[in-house]
Amino acid sequence: MIMSTIQIFVLLLIIIAAVAVAARRLKIPSAILLVLTGIALAFIPGLPRLELAPQFALLVVLPPLIYSSAVAMSWREFKFNLRPISLLAIGCVLFTTLTVAAASRWLLGFSWPVGFVLGAIVSPPDPVAPLAIARRMHLPKRILVILEGEGLANDATALILYRFAVTAVSAGAFSLGPAVGTFALVLAGEILWGIGVGWLMLRLRRWINDPRVEIMLSVLTPFLAYWPPVQLGGSGVLATVTAGLYISWNGLQLISPATRIQGVFFWDFLVYLIDGMVFLITGLQARTLMAGMADSSGSELATAAVIVSAAVIVTRFVWTFPATYLPRWLSPSLQRKDPAPPWQWPFAIGFTGVRGIVSLAAALAIPLATKDGAQFPHRSLIIFLAFVVILVTLVGQGLMLPVVIRWLGLANAGRRERHASRAEQSAALRQALEAALKQLEVLARERELPEEIVRPLRANYRERLTTLERRTQDDERHRRLVELSDDIELRLIEAERQLINRLYRDGKLEDEARRGLERELDLRAVDIANQQAQE
Repeated sequence: MIMSTIQIFVLLLIIIAAVAVAARRLKIPSAILLVLTGIALAFIPGLPRLELAPQFALLVVLPPLIYSSAVAMSWREFKFNLRPISLLAIGCVLFTTLTVAAASRWLLGFSWPVGFVLGAIVSPPDPVAPLAIARRMHLPKRILVILEGEGLANDATALILYRFAVTAVSAGAFSLGPAVGTFALVLAGEILWGIGVGWLMLRLRRWINDPRVEIMLSVLTPFLAYWPPVQLGGSGVLATVTAGLYISWNGLQLISPATRIQGVFFWDFLVYLIDGMVFLITGLQARTLMAGMADSSGSELATAAVIVSAAVIVTRFVWTFPATYLPRWLSPSLQRKDPAPPWQWPFAIGFTGVRGIVSLAAALAIPLATKDGAQFPHRSLIIFLAFVVILVTLVGQGLMLPVVIRWLGLANAGRRERHASRAEQSAALRQALEAALKQLEVLARERELPEEIVRPLRANYRERLTTLERRTQDDERHRRLVELSDDIELRLIEAERQLINRLYRDGKLEDEARRGLERELDLRAVDIANQQAQE
C-alpha cells in the first residue's frame, strides 16, 4: 500500500512537470491544462481511481495556499481597496448564493436550504488561473489587487454560509437572527485570533533566529491560524488571512534576511506543487462523479448544469457593475477621492469568476445523511453541478480571458504602472544608498575608523549609485551599455564558477568552501537576473 501510494505520487509529479512544460509552450495557464489532463486520465481504462478526500483539501491543502497569498499581499493596497474587495468577497458571494438558491428552487425543484448549500458551494471564485493570465497580459495593478484580495476573503464568507446551510438541511430548521449574530461573532473572533497567531509567530521566529526553524514555523502558522476556528464552528479562512497580512506588514523588521531569501524560494515551490496537485486531482474526480450520476438522465443533468452555470456567471456581472458605480453615485466625496474606472474594468473583473478547489472540496464534504438518518437531499447532483461549474468557468472563461482582455483594450494597460513602480523603487534605493553613505561618514568620525576600512566601503556604495543612475536612464545608448555590462558580468561570474569547479575536482578546494563560493556567485547572478526582469 505504501509503495503504491509513493508510485502514484511520483506519477502525479511527472504529469505536473510535463503539463507545466506544455502549458509554457502553449501559453495556457497550467491550472486549466492540469484539469483537462486529469479528466482525460480519469477515463483511461485500468488506471486506479484517485479520489479527493474533502477534509484533507479543506484542512490541509487550503490553509497554506491562503496564507501564502496573504503574506504576498500588500497590507496598504489591501486596506486601500477594502471597499471593492469587501463588496466582492462578501456582497457578491451572498448575492450569488441567494441567486443560485432561487434558481435551483424554482427551476430544479430544490428546497431553500438545499439550494443555499449549492449556492454557497459555487459562490467563491478561485483567482489562481485568472491572475496568471492577468499578470502575463499586464492588466492594471488595481484590478490585480482587487482580484487577489477577493480571493483571500471570499472563501471565508462562502464556507460560513455553507456550514449554516448544511446545518439547516441536517436539522430541518434555520433561524436568521441567531445566524447573523453568529456570523458577526465568527468574523470578529477570527480576526482577533489571526492577529494573535501572527504576533506570536513573529516573536518566536525572531527569538529563534534560525532560518530552518523559522521556515518550519512559517509552515505551521497557517494551520495554527486555521484549525482552531474550524473546530469552534468558524471557517478558519479569515483567521489565516489576518495572520498572513499581519506578518506581511510586520515581517520586514522581525524576519532575518537569510530566512526571507530562503523562505521565498521554499514557499514558491510549495505553493506551485500544491496548486499542481490540486488541479490535477480535481480533473481526476471526473470518473467518480460520473459514476455517481449513472441513474440520472443526460438531459436532466445538462439542463441543471446549464441553469447553475449560467446563474453563477451572469450573477457576477449583475453584481459587479452596480458595486463599482453605485457607491460613487451615492457619495460625491468618494467619487472625488476615488473616481469611477472605465466600464472595461468591472467587465474584466466580472469575467474572472473562475471556480476551483474550495467549491469541489466543500461539495465532497457534504454529509451522507441528515441528523434524522435520511439521505442528504440531492447530494450526488450537487457534487456533479459543482464540478461542472468549475469546468465551465475554469476552462471556458479561462481560455477566453486573453481574448476578452484584448477586446476590452486592457492588454498591457499596466505597463505604465510598472514603469512608475520601478521609478519609485529606484528613487527609494537611491535615497537608501545616500543614507548609508552619510551613516558611513558619521561612523568614520565617531569611531575614528582607518581610511583603509572606509575607502572600499565608500567606493562600493558610490559604484552602486553610479550603476543605479545608469540603469534608470531611458535613452537607447544607456540601455545598450547596461545590457553589455550585465552580459560581461555574467561571463565573469561563469569564469569564476569554472575555476572554482576545476579547483574542486583537482582536490585543491574543500566541498564546504566550494558551496559557499557557489552560493555567493549564485546570489550575484540572481541579482542581475532580477534587475533584467524588472526592466
